[in-house]
Amino acid sequence: MLRWILALLVIPFLDAVLLAVVVTQYDPLSWVGMIALVVLTGLVGMLLVRAEGRRTLRKTQRSLAAGTPPTNQLLDGALLIAAGAFLLTPGLVTDLIGFLLVVPPTRIPIRMALKRFVVVPYLDRKTDGFASGVVWTAGFPDEQEHRASWSGANGGYGPTRARSDESAGDGTSSDGTVDLGEDDYTVNTDDTR
Repeated sequence: MLRWILALLVIPFLDAVLLAVVVTQYDPLSWVGMIALVVLTGLVGMLLVRAEGRRTLRKTQRSLAAGTPPTNQLLDGALLIAAGAFLLTPGLVTDLIGFLLVVPPTRIPIRMALKRFVVVPYLDRKTDGFASGVVWTAGFPDEQEHRASWSGANGGYGPTRARSDESAGDGTSSDGTVDLGEDDYTVNTDDTR
């Protein structure tokens, strides 16, 4: 988190330095001209964000009408919101980043990279692989580690535990049963058929 805060502080600093260098080194452009350039790029960028936002909204509606999830359109919407924030921040670096996020030829590769390296790994971590379909259907992810704890000593139906008279500390007794405390229940096995 600290990295992102530092990055958000460094970008305006770079903008201020770049603006100062451009104004001092490029004589025909005065401070007034530089301010006009920053305002003009912001306005043009906002018009682009508005047009792309409408286009993305129409694509989202078509996708929903067809019954498909609008994942790409939602990511495009998030990138357009970020582009709007960058374009409203005065400076040449932020305007460049904003224009890269607005224009579709550069936004689409950014969206694909964001999806591949950020969204899918995050969802896989949160859902244990169910989001991308990479799930374990048999065995364990670390087969060697678990093979030693699962054996046929108790019929192959569960992990073997060291036999002792004490509880394992997690509510499991030495015979492999679990004390549920107040949440315990009984199962009636009398067949009345």
